[in-house]
Amino acid sequence: MSAAEIRVPIESDQDIVSARQAGRTLAIEFGLSGVDATFIATAISELARNILAYARKGEIMLRAIHGSGRRGILVVASDRGPGIRDIQQALRDGFSTSGSLGLGLPGVRRLMDEFEIESRPGRGTTVSVKKWKQ
Repeated sequence: MSAAEIRVPIESDQDIVSARQAGRTLAIEFGLSGVDATFIATAISELARNILAYARKGEIMLRAIHGSGRRGILVVASDRGPGIRDIQQALRDGFSTSGSLGLGLPGVRRLMDEFEIESRPGRGTTVSVKKWKQ
């Protein structure tokens, strides 16, 4: 399998479905379990929903990765929206500024093996997550 990136622009609910499907397919093709493929698809869905809710548009990038003798999937969700003022608060269960249940970012962090977030108010947010093959 090549290390080519898959980029899915996120501007509508249909784009969320496309990104989920692309992530699930890549995970299965790369040999991750069905459970891990579901975790990846769910994380993509949550990240893409945040893009639509807060920034209106952005992108999900997917790539198969190798590192430290392991194989996995990298998902990067990025936007140029308003950014997150308080990242620690945004990572707390139940916190939401949109009236949702507040499970998005904390849920993504639990589903994936590695989680990084960078956000600058007025400049946007980038969330990078990895799921390694067990």
